[in-house]
Amino acid sequence: MKKTQENTSSLFIQRIICYIVLIFITILCLFSFYILFINSTRNHAAIQSGFSFLPGKSFFNNFKNVMSDANLPVISGIRNSLLIAGACAIICPYFSAMTAYAIHCYDFKIKKAAFTFILMIMMVPAQVSALGFVRLMRSFQLMDTFWPLIIPTIAAPVTFFFMKQYMDSALPLEIVEAARIDGSNEFRTFNRVVMPILKPAFSVQAIFTFTGTWNNYFMPSLIINKMQLKTLPILIAQLRGADFMKFDIAKVYMLVFFAIFPVIIVYLILSKNIVQGVALGAVKG
Repeated sequence: MKKTQENTSSLFIQRIICYIVLIFITILCLFSFYILFINSTRNHAAIQSGFSFLPGKSFFNNFKNVMSDANLPVISGIRNSLLIAGACAIICPYFSAMTAYAIHCYDFKIKKAAFTFILMIMMVPAQVSALGFVRLMRSFQLMDTFWPLIIPTIAAPVTFFFMKQYMDSALPLEIVEAARIDGSNEFRTFNRVVMPILKPAFSVQAIFTFTGTWNNYFMPSLIINKMQLKTLPILIAQLRGADFMKFDIAKVYMLVFFAIFPVIIVYLILSKNIVQGVALGAVKG
């Protein structure tokens, strides 16, 4: 009995320690968002004077300053970012899942070589091929268009790898074979049978792709030059690089608030599927 009480007490203490650590990590993760919100409600002078835990009274004034800036097309920036990120969030998981389906369900001679080659591409940074990519887009006359920012996401090795691992744990080949016996063609089997099974994984990769594309500054800054086509990250960098005499840090915080708010909303909507998809995708059956 005494040993049982000691074990129970030890488990209770371990649980308390775990809760304390989790609460501490949660506070650290949310602290930056709290600072962002607080500073978006303060004016430039107040932010320069130092940190404050209490919100200010300049939120609507900062909002008005950002929206009325003729050199800062916020509405078009939000629209452009939503268009690019939304399109990438749809086509990237879909075509990556289609590629993973081919590797998972088909048996051909260069299957292992193809899988290895795709994984090798994961190791190549985007910056290495950026110059050649920009020259190629210029020769195709696709500069100042959204196509170079959307179409390349079809070939996403990281998303493919996640989908492949998820299929290994959640997609038995017997289901695909049964659909083939029933006379279903491959395209219909993929869309009607496989895609519903991949819904959690699709949600995970959709939000990851949306977030990555929404926050992407490097490639859009190389492709987009027209002001009305610029995305939010470019506008934020442009605002931070303004003349020191005209620099307003409150407008920067407000614009960053605009940029991060949609991502938080999308995450809250899909958070359940994200946890489920990551858990299943990490387990290989």
